[in-house]
Amino acid sequence: MEKLKILLAKGRIYESVYELLNDVGISIHLPERTYFPTTNQKDLAFQVVKPQITSALLAQNKADVGFSGKDWVYENGVEDSVVEIMDLGFDPVRIVAAIPETVNYDELVKKPLTIATEYQSLSKKWADAKKINGSIFRTWGTSEGFVQDNKDALAQILIDNTSTGSSLKANRLKIVDTLMESSTRMYASKQAMDDPEKKQKILELKMLFEAVLNARTRVMLEMNVSEENFEALVEGLPSMRSPTVSPLFGGNGYAIKTAVTKSEVPTLLPKLQSLGATDIVEYELRKVML
Repeated sequence: MEKLKILLAKGRIYESVYELLNDVGISIHLPERTYFPTTNQKDLAFQVVKPQITSALLAQNKADVGFSGKDWVYENGVEDSVVEIMDLGFDPVRIVAAIPETVNYDELVKKPLTIATEYQSLSKKWADAKKINGSIFRTWGTSEGFVQDNKDALAQILIDNTSTGSSLKANRLKIVDTLMESSTRMYASKQAMDDPEKKQKILELKMLFEAVLNARTRVMLEMNVSEENFEALVEGLPSMRSPTVSPLFGGNGYAIKTAVTKSEVPTLLPKLQSLGATDIVEYELRKVML
């Protein structure tokens, strides 16, 4: 089989996907001043690119798989030219329109204005839909400083991504609209998905990623319980399917093992103890296949 060509985006996406690949068992190493990481997998080939162009390269069938924010897929206008394999849930953000806190939005949009943004295509579509007479000022990186409530401001509206909104608030900006929500996702080229061997490999990677992401939200609990407390404990025990139960040596009770979500643990442990559980042990999981 021809090697599966995978694009890794620079920056935060790279770090998140690097960790995910490592947890799957796929190690990669990026030598200094190169863009082609080495790997322990003979059927995979990696290349590092800018996050803004990942989806465009997939749409042109220049690679088989890539990791990109949904926002850049739509900004590049290739949402119908690539295949979304799965939402990894990394770096969730909103693409928002923001203006100075002291400005009235309804009055602002009645006159010609300038929009500061990295997202030229999304911003134009938004301005057209809102019937805003606006020119677009292309920015790179931090853009909040371009939008102020004074006559010297370079722009009157900012369209940018935000996770918490704290940076906008710090710059005395308020959100007036949300264009879309985005997160890091795994995409494939249509050409790769039309190739049976490549499609199988892509779906195998998806399965492995899902197993790791499932494990990150769960822990395994092991405990012992006496015979007289067994029924009450099992009834109060959440589990993914059914708990694993084994008799203790000597017939003095049972050993129970169950996987639970991490968010349940703080309230679950005191409850289990009150139901008669003893020798409770919690440990992390590496992969969970549902």
